[in-house]
Amino acid sequence: MTRPPFRRNSTSTPAHRLAPLCALLAALPFAALAQDSALPAVTVHAPAPAALPLQPTPEAVAAQRATSADTAALLRDITGLSLQSAGGLSSLPSVHGMTDDRLRIQLDGMDLVSSCGNHMNPPLSYVDPSRVSAVRVFTGTTPVSVGGDSIGASIQVETAPPVFASPGQGHITSGEVGAWARSNGNAVGAHASATYATEQLSLRYDGSTAQADNYHAARAFKAAGPAGADKPGRILAGDEVGSSSYQARNQSLSLAFRGDDSLLGLEVGMQDVPYQNFPNQRMDMTRNDSTHVNLRYQHSFAWGELQARAWHEQTRHSMDFGPDKQYLYGGGAATGMPMDTRGSTSGAKLSGDIALSAQDTLRVGAEALRYRLDDWWMPSGGGMAPNIFRNIADGQRDRLDVYGEWEARWSPAWVSQIGLRSSHVRSNSGEVQGYNASYGADAAAFNATDRSRSDQNLDFSALARYTPNETSSYEFGFSRKTRSPNLYERFAWSTGGMAMRMVNLAGDGNGYVGNPNLLPETAHTLSATADWHDASGQRWGVRLTPWISQVHNYIDAKRCSGGSGMMSVCNAANLTAQQKFVYLRFANADARLWGFDVSGFMDLGRNDWLGALRLDGAISQTRGRNRDTGDGLYNTMPLNARLALTQQSGAWSSTAEVLLVAAKTRVSAERNELATAGYGLLNLRTSYQWQNWRLDLGVDNLFDRFYAHPQSGAYVGQGATMSGTAVPWGVRVPGMGRSFHAGLTMKF
Repeated sequence: MTRPPFRRNSTSTPAHRLAPLCALLAALPFAALAQDSALPAVTVHAPAPAALPLQPTPEAVAAQRATSADTAALLRDITGLSLQSAGGLSSLPSVHGMTDDRLRIQLDGMDLVSSCGNHMNPPLSYVDPSRVSAVRVFTGTTPVSVGGDSIGASIQVETAPPVFASPGQGHITSGEVGAWARSNGNAVGAHASATYATEQLSLRYDGSTAQADNYHAARAFKAAGPAGADKPGRILAGDEVGSSSYQARNQSLSLAFRGDDSLLGLEVGMQDVPYQNFPNQRMDMTRNDSTHVNLRYQHSFAWGELQARAWHEQTRHSMDFGPDKQYLYGGGAATGMPMDTRGSTSGAKLSGDIALSAQDTLRVGAEALRYRLDDWWMPSGGGMAPNIFRNIADGQRDRLDVYGEWEARWSPAWVSQIGLRSSHVRSNSGEVQGYNASYGADAAAFNATDRSRSDQNLDFSALARYTPNETSSYEFGFSRKTRSPNLYERFAWSTGGMAMRMVNLAGDGNGYVGNPNLLPETAHTLSATADWHDASGQRWGVRLTPWISQVHNYIDAKRCSGGSGMMSVCNAANLTAQQKFVYLRFANADARLWGFDVSGFMDLGRNDWLGALRLDGAISQTRGRNRDTGDGLYNTMPLNARLALTQQSGAWSSTAEVLLVAAKTRVSAERNELATAGYGLLNLRTSYQWQNWRLDLGVDNLFDRFYAHPQSGAYVGQGATMSGTAVPWGVRVPGMGRSFHAGLTMKF
């Protein structure tokens, strides 16, 4: 694709050009507060930066909105990215074998934290797809300015920016209403938004609702162990995937004020999830109420731009057995097993982009994050009484970061970026207790330890982009990134089987116990990208990215043994168990991940009858290995490919998409991870846009192919899910069978 011209400062010398590096190493965010007179006004040109994110097209985002309420699904066409299954609203993006907390996921600039032992409420579950206007994914070497407390990719999701009336226009009003439906699972959703704006003020309201019944797999699937007349629960149809239903409501109110060179914005958002069931977790979400306040300010100066943001989010989360699950304890049926969580996140950021010259930009910033977590389980009879079980008591995780990043344009062909980030993470937990004396030994041992932990982490990134001509560009990058353990990885304390099964961030059916002595993960990643295309960037293009990550102190898991509590399942038999669920302790190890991404497109020309045709394709491969044991890393995606033929004719746009996934045979033996067979799916979709109306129609899995996604996890969606052996081992959560969908949107 064509590149805008560069301006080169002919007076620069090599020594002069290294001066910003010295400034970077010494810079603190307060440099952004310098007086306007500190730097002369400069003309800043903006050719492609050193780090370019991957972004789905607006058409791809719009098409995905008509299929589900899962915002993470908007990212599914990003090469190298896949989705780890969870609830219908809560898929977890996975990039190059790294998922969940190993990625930095920001929603409107907010770093949100999952407040659940199963991570049922990840950051992207707090926004409806109808609100998303922009998605950026940094999959290769991530700049320090967009990284932090993560060792993988950075994902930035933004809702619609404020709009204002033009000078002399007075005020404007606009809005949007839409609805969608999916045949499989009887899923429906609707949204509405309205905006009132003047030249200086913008006010916007957004509301959405979505719900779905259990979806059905292809006819080859037969659900195992349905509840009978003598057991609590609900009898499922033979191909029905238990615990896959959900309901959610979201609302937000945004207010923004615009000055000549500044913008002040405030958003208040609320979420109400009455239920979201999980086919790969032993419990279901029975409540998730969340409220957030997000305040931001930005101001343009002669020397660059200043941005500040502060937010607060609090979540009240509950789990219990949904209608498809039951619990047998001590020979009798328990009425329930309530589990409650309260989490709160407060954050603040200050950053400045400083134009040192027409060729040099310095980015500096500071970030602070304060997280509090309480996770308690009320007594409910049987062995779960008489005390309240304190899983995480007064959990604390505080982070303070500063960073500096220098981007330099050495010539029209070369641009580089180098950055440094320092992070201090402090974690702690209060004293815990179990339901009764059976948990006393574990609780006493945990309470007797010093639980305060402080980590001093250092991130570094260096990138370069070489653009020798209009038809090619090459990127090279190296990064050192760190992540401190989350509160569940460090402070989940009980070795009782039931308690361990309640701590599962992977959806694999196993049980986990924390490890206070975990060290932060440190990843050294090397990546390169070659991009070849025609001069216009519209006729054809090919992009190749090989990458490799060496991770020191990767947080994997080992089978536990030698448990001290009366309820402990950490015994010798657990060390050798095969073809069954097992119990593990989070543990550090050295790991290596490597792979490649290839994507491309070709304009096939225009036909008088069909219109314009375009072919898009992508292929991705990820491998991961625990270097200490030789075991495979859990939940890595095997070789997979996507091929899409798109037709555009007037107001019509149609796509035929083929998804191909190879068999997953490299698995984690430590976790008894299940292999999966290879498969191929055909999806068809079409849209028609007329004036302010948009109609979407489509069908997924046209041939009703039975399959299990390699990252779907273990199927524990029905039956006596809290029993260690009653739920059959060896069944993956099956994918959705054939499903028709339709969506209609009208803007006014």
